Amino acid sequence: MNSRNFFAELKRRNVYKVAVAYAVVGWLVIQIGSTVLPTFHAPDWVAQTLVVFVLLGFPIALVLAWAFEITPEGIKLESEVSPNESITRKTGRKLIAITIGLAVIAAGLFAFQHFRPHLTTVSVPPATTSAIPEKSIAVLPFENLSSDKENAYFAEGIQDEILTRLAKISALKVISRTSTVHYASSPDNLPEIGKQLGVSSILEGSVQKAGQEVHINVQLIKAATDTHLWAESYNRKLDDIFAVEGEVAGVIAEQLDARLSGREKESLAAKPTSNTAAHDAYLRGLAFEGRVDSLLPNTLASIKAYEEAVRLDPDFGLAWAHLCRQHGFLWNLADRTPANKEAARQALAMAKKLAPDAVETELAEVFYHYWVERDYEGAKTLLESARQQFPNNPWPAYTLAAISRRQNHWEESRRVFAQAIELDPEDVFLLVDASLTDIALRDPVQALKLLARARDLSPQNGGVMFAEATSYLLTGDTTHAQAALDRAPPEEGDDNLVVTIVTTAILSRNYQPALTIMRAQLAKSKALGAFLGSFQNLLGDLQRHAGNASAAAQTYAQARASLEEALQTQPNDPDLTMSLAWSETWLGDKDDALAHAQQAITIVPATKDAWIGPDYEDTLARIDAHFGDKDGAIAAIRHLLSTSYGLPPITTALLRIDPDWDNLRDDPRFQALLSSPSPSKNEVAK
Repeated sequence: MNSRNFFAELKRRNVYKVAVAYAVVGWLVIQIGSTVLPTFHAPDWVAQTLVVFVLLGFPIALVLAWAFEITPEGIKLESEVSPNESITRKTGRKLIAITIGLAVIAAGLFAFQHFRPHLTTVSVPPATTSAIPEKSIAVLPFENLSSDKENAYFAEGIQDEILTRLAKISALKVISRTSTVHYASSPDNLPEIGKQLGVSSILEGSVQKAGQEVHINVQLIKAATDTHLWAESYNRKLDDIFAVEGEVAGVIAEQLDARLSGREKESLAAKPTSNTAAHDAYLRGLAFEGRVDSLLPNTLASIKAYEEAVRLDPDFGLAWAHLCRQHGFLWNLADRTPANKEAARQALAMAKKLAPDAVETELAEVFYHYWVERDYEGAKTLLESARQQFPNNPWPAYTLAAISRRQNHWEESRRVFAQAIELDPEDVFLLVDASLTDIALRDPVQALKLLARARDLSPQNGGVMFAEATSYLLTGDTTHAQAALDRAPPEEGDDNLVVTIVTTAILSRNYQPALTIMRAQLAKSKALGAFLGSFQNLLGDLQRHAGNASAAAQTYAQARASLEEALQTQPNDPDLTMSLAWSETWLGDKDDALAHAQQAITIVPATKDAWIGPDYEDTLARIDAHFGDKDGAIAAIRHLLSTSYGLPPITTALLRIDPDWDNLRDDPRFQALLSSPSPSKNEVAK
């Protein structure tokens, strides 16, 4: 048979059509297998074997198509079928139709897989509803077996260091410590925990520290079956602890078949300090960092610990990075003095010098741009790089979400917060901060869904209580707001929670419990720092509404003195400036009050920061209402009702019960505003 007749015979016997059909079917089988097999936690070799069988079947299918033919009487050898009995043309048309149908299905599957990453919705399902990746792990809290129970921070730090090294391996999905801290060290429901966290493997461990000796036990467990994959014990000196952390992370990567890049291998073997005392101080700093409750005291405690770490080892790059981050957070929170800014800048310079490639340094620079410089675009540029290099770290996504709302991109903020929560599904800080975007959007229903998860994890957390109460206040529901606040008294200087307690007391006209709390807070005035003047204003507000005008005037005068003193070192602080305007308002100093309110708005206008800028406009509207400028106040309210911003934004439900607007109640324009849509109290109560 010559080559022309051979190829013609291939065509007549439908060998070409079988080849195309087989290729389409084989591709579909492989794609469906790669999607379904992880759901049943099948090992990698199962998928690999499937691919081999599909490939081996291809030449077999071609041979069968050449040698056999389908006839009305069944399948026969081609040599046994006479030309007048052959129905290869009819069979070929059926093959074409089947192939086209399969190709359409394949195209649909390809489109779904290709575009699925871009179809992220605002409400991301919990990790338990998704296929669990085989190369995924959570590190549960390490048990502290030391006789000195105050060494609990050390066991926590060892866990965190191992987890941090694992998180730098791009081939792994690693759940953050903040999502695992709520679990026991050796729980008896590992399959359920694996589902909750969306991981296939779990690392358990214990740490016993005695003097300079450390004993560490670790075991890697397959979550779905609660079976051990690997275990090891280490007896080391304190100065050799980093080698253990790197070795454990390397073995886990090997056990989970996660291939390491050269940079990742170097990162696992890194020894950030040789000074055991400096490392101990660093671990103390980590224990205070990233907590959503008592922000000011915990931030100051972490700074003190990191300062001790870099004093003991000036070459400790990671400690410098965390010190920069915490000084930046303190700037954002309360202390905008030149000294604090310079401390953040110097710490960043040292981190970039000593640990330029560390994720901690990259994030420190991001937070410096974001919190200290208010350079949102500069921070975003750095964040895109950090997200690509460190896909397991939730902080780049968190920061992008927080910046998005400051740039008036509220739905983008929601979407990226959801991505951060996917990486760290049980991080109370993330859940609370994500809820604040929903509150700013006047969506208490969605906010309370997130906060219910946070409350289950940390029932008496001040950050959760403040956000939950604020969500209820959007609807004017002071009863549920107060119930949330009653779960625990505020810690010293817990600004967000204290403000919400006072606001709820004023809206519900129940002043005495809040007065008791404010006096207790102000009794320890040194702990309040820059919050002193604003806390004095809050006490003055309660006294004024309770009918004690003389006491209120005295308290407002004290607040003005405190704020003027603070502004000497922080002259461009918009919060202090607006708080001073509030003191002056109730002391009757109209001109200075209006001037300082306008100054605060000029320092951070809404066009520069959509998160807090409108909040200053809100306060100015209240001042205008007090001084009888109804036109200015009502125009501002009308604008603010259609604007998303800080905590809480004006709603019509709040307008009805807030005494700050009493001077406007007889104005028809104000009455008309009360008919605007507002979140439904009944819907939230469900």
